[in-house]
Amino acid sequence: MATISSTPAHAAKDIYECPTGYACIYPSAAWGTPTHRYFRYGTYNLRNQTGVHRVFNNQTGGAKVIFCNGYNGTDCRYSLPANYYVDLNLTPINSIILRP
Repeated sequence: MATISSTPAHAAKDIYECPTGYACIYPSAAWGTPTHRYFRYGTYNLRNQTGVHRVFNNQTGGAKVIFCNGYNGTDCRYSLPANYYVDLNLTPINSIILRP
């Protein structure tokens, strides 16, 4: 699994309307109000997430967001480290995993 090319954000705190400890998905490749916020470690299936979205990992303690092409956390390809964001085409992504 590779780490995707991403951009560092500020130190973990409530920023870009994404609370500390959360991973957030925005409706486009820009900051604004997140359409999805995830807090607990685990696997989440994505629905109706097509095109390019900004994903911000505002988790703490080095937690990662892992992007998977399959549902239920299968066929995982990329990870996003804590305090980073990426603008990513989510069309082929069907699930994400939040992991310490």
